[in-house]
Amino acid sequence: MRLDEFIDEFEVDMEARKRELAKEKSYEILDHIEGINDQIDHVRDTTHVGRAAPEIFVGRTGYPNISTGILAPTDPDADAAAHRTSSEWYEQDLGIGNVMQYRTGLLNSQHSGSVNVHDTWSGFIGTQREVAIAGKPVGVEMDLADTPDVDLALDDVSAPTGPRAHATNAELTENPYVPRPVEKTLEDDDWQAQGAICYLYNRGFDVYDINSILSAGALGQADNRRLVPTRWSITAVDDTIGQFLRGQIRNAPSIDEVEVHQQTYMGNRYWVILAPGKWEYELVEMKSPGSVWNPNANGSVWLQSAHEGYEGRTQYVEETSGAYYAARLGVLEYLTDRGRQAKALVLREVSDDYWAPVGVWQIRESVRNAFDNEYATAETFHQAVAQLTGLLPVSATALRRKSEMVSGIQSEITNF
Repeated sequence: MRLDEFIDEFEVDMEARKRELAKEKSYEILDHIEGINDQIDHVRDTTHVGRAAPEIFVGRTGYPNISTGILAPTDPDADAAAHRTSSEWYEQDLGIGNVMQYRTGLLNSQHSGSVNVHDTWSGFIGTQREVAIAGKPVGVEMDLADTPDVDLALDDVSAPTGPRAHATNAELTENPYVPRPVEKTLEDDDWQAQGAICYLYNRGFDVYDINSILSAGALGQADNRRLVPTRWSITAVDDTIGQFLRGQIRNAPSIDEVEVHQQTYMGNRYWVILAPGKWEYELVEMKSPGSVWNPNANGSVWLQSAHEGYEGRTQYVEETSGAYYAARLGVLEYLTDRGRQAKALVLREVSDDYWAPVGVWQIRESVRNAFDNEYATAETFHQAVAQLTGLLPVSATALRRKSEMVSGIQSEITNF
C-alpha cells in the first residue's frame, strides 16, 4: 500500500478512535490512589503475610545502601502471575486503568541493605533473589514491622508499584523452580553480566525475566554481583541486547524500500520509518500539552530526541532515557529476524490520553507489534517524512530542528 493511501485510511480510523477515547478518558489518578485503601484491607492489620510473589523491586535512592522489596498481591486469592509485568499485557490489550489496578494491588515488602550481595542466599535478600530467578511465582511468608503505607510510585521507565511496608524477614514456603539456563549463569563465577544477558535472551528468555534476574544481583562475575535498581536494570537489559542485535546485522544487506509502520496504544502513537542504508537510529518524542510529562494544557508540544549512527552510542541517553532503548530493541528485533539492516526513525506522539505513566514496557511492545501490521511504502525517506508531517502535532520546521535524521534530509537536498 502506498503511504498516501495508508494515511487516508488512518485518518478516518483515528477520528473514530478519538471520539471513543473522549468518552473513556479519565485523569483521575487520585481515584486509583484512594482505591488502594480498599485493596489493602487484606493486609491492613496484619504483621505476617503469606503470598505467591511474582516479582521484585529494587530502589535506587541512597545507592549503594538501598531499599529492596518483594512484590506480592494484597489479595490472597489473586492470580500472582497476572500482576507481573510482561508482553502479555499488550496481547491482552490492557488499558492504563487495568495496569494501575494490577500494580497498585501489589504489596511492596521492603528491606534495606547494601547492593553488594555476592553469594548471599539467606535472609530477606536471599529470599528476594530466589523469587527473581524462579520460573514462576513462588510462595513467600513475610514479617512486617508496620502497616502498609499507601504511597503510589510512578515512574516513566518501570511499572508502578503500590502500597509499601517495612519487612523484617522473608522466607520461602516452597522450593522454587529455577530454569536450567539461569542455573548455568549462576554456576559460572567468571561470566560477565553482558554475556549472561545475551545467553539468556538467546535461550528464549524475554527482557522482563532477565530484568528481574539482573536486578537481584544474580548475573555477572561472582565478586561483582550486586543488586541493580529496577529502573537501571530495565534500561541495561534493553541496551545490552540491542547492542548484541546491532552486531548481528552489522554486515547484513539493506532493506530494499522505504517502509512506514504504525501503532497506537494507551494514548501513544508510533510511526516507524525504515529506509535503505546502513544502520542508523533515532527516537523523536512529541509530548502533547496536558499529557503526563507535559502537564501544562495551554503549553506547546514538548520535543525530545536521541540519535545514533552505524557504530552506536558510547554515552547514556539522557533526554529520552529508557524509551530510547526500549523502542530501539523492537526495531532491531524486527531487522534481525529479517536478516537486514536499515536507517530507522521512530516518532512517538504522547497524547493527553496517556494520563499515567505505566513504564517503558508499553513502548517496547508497541514498537515490537507495529511490525505485525500492514505497512505503507514511500519513494524516499524524505517523502515519507514530508507526508507524515501533516499527521504530527509539530511543524516540519520544528521536527527538522530537533531531529538529526530529518535535518540530514534537508542537508542532502541542499547539497544536491
